[in-house]
Amino acid sequence: MNTGSDEPGEVAVASDGAAGETPDETPDETRADGARDGQGLGSKAPEFIKARRALHLSWQVGVFVLGLAVVVAGIIMLPLPGPGWVVIFGGMAIWATEFVWAQLVLRWTKRKVTEAAQRALDPAVRRRNIILTSIGLVIVIALVAVYLWKFGVVMPWKIKDQ
Repeated sequence: MNTGSDEPGEVAVASDGAAGETPDETPDETRADGARDGQGLGSKAPEFIKARRALHLSWQVGVFVLGLAVVVAGIIMLPLPGPGWVVIFGGMAIWATEFVWAQLVLRWTKRKVTEAAQRALDPAVRRRNIILTSIGLVIVIALVAVYLWKFGVVMPWKIKDQ
């Protein structure tokens, strides 16, 4: 029987997507560990690749190298123009097609982002954010007004020593 991987801790998923389902559950329901039914941990490689150990190992190396290139590109984009974090998480998603640790990191990240979104919807936090944004907006408007009062509508690079 081919479970898809020899790595400890990985869960084999039935090819018909019925792994872990009870008769009263639909495929869209989530289990207590946050995983969707039919989407267990482990390799998502096609069956013909998983059936041959050498081919599966080379597949994993290829996925790792591709994911590494995407993650490195995202890290480079952090200080430079570009969507750095989006690209980094894209690389993690590439790794998650083959590696359990990346799947767990993505699940943890999704859980934390969902928790942060729920906290941001808290009325007290929303009120605080609105107040801070309003104060910041008033400060920016005051600075623009002082600039216009002092220099008029003149671009900064055309200001002479006054």
